[in-house]
Amino acid sequence: MDDMARIVHTHDIDRYLSALFVPGEKRAHVMALYAFNAEVNRIAYNVSEPQLAEIRLQFWMDVVDSIFHGDVQAHPVAQALAGAVQAGDIPKYALMNLLKAHQFDFYSDPMPSLNDLEGYLGETQSSVIKMAAMIMDSDGALEASEACGLAGVRYGVAQVLNQLPRAQRLKQCFLPADLLAKRQVDPTHLFDPESEAGIGVVLADLRALAEERREQLRRVTWTISPKVAPAFLHVALADPYLQKARKRGRAVLVKGCDISPLRKQWLIYKAAKQVRF
Repeated sequence: MDDMARIVHTHDIDRYLSALFVPGEKRAHVMALYAFNAEVNRIAYNVSEPQLAEIRLQFWMDVVDSIFHGDVQAHPVAQALAGAVQAGDIPKYALMNLLKAHQFDFYSDPMPSLNDLEGYLGETQSSVIKMAAMIMDSDGALEASEACGLAGVRYGVAQVLNQLPRAQRLKQCFLPADLLAKRQVDPTHLFDPESEAGIGVVLADLRALAEERREQLRRVTWTISPKVAPAFLHVALADPYLQKARKRGRAVLVKGCDISPLRKQWLIYKAAKQVRF
């Protein structure tokens, strides 16, 4: 296992398992993209202050700048990412928008609205699917653009629910403020007894969004060619995450909704055979 694969295996097992289905000559570049994504996702968890997180984010912005100026920084992920960018003809704005979206992770303000959450997931989840697909096949990625957007939101909502315990520890709030206000839930008092009914409805609203995007995705699955299908395989895990979240109810705030690695392997293998996400 090389360094990029090791990073992804350690910090993003869902995408690691999916990337194993990428043809050998493309896999290293997809792993590099996923390693970059994992490193950016980890910023909020590796530093204690927003200002320090902003400095680390600026480092990655400088890395992206260096790639597009032909002077790649001597950092293993940066150098591997440069190869991925070239292989997929990935545009600079896509990487920069991903980085800028992650600024939200560093602060304790709630996600302003459900629309804002979809926008965030579009820049941080859908865009990674699209960039991975570009590495695999540029024409196929273009054809599957709508599917990339829907798949990213579907999987992203499942991950928001799964990572609620970690978000609580970091004083993050990915639960949309408009949904919380509608149900009269104070984001700083999610565990109060009087919030129990309201938070249950908010969690159900998020699951409903993911389910709606699932149905929309299935209507456009035909646009996903076999050449780019591995970019979507991890999305097959969204349903089991959401099912577990539904069973746990408000307990998802402290337990998340993760599933076993063995089950993940089986579901991704089945998705690869059936081309169903």
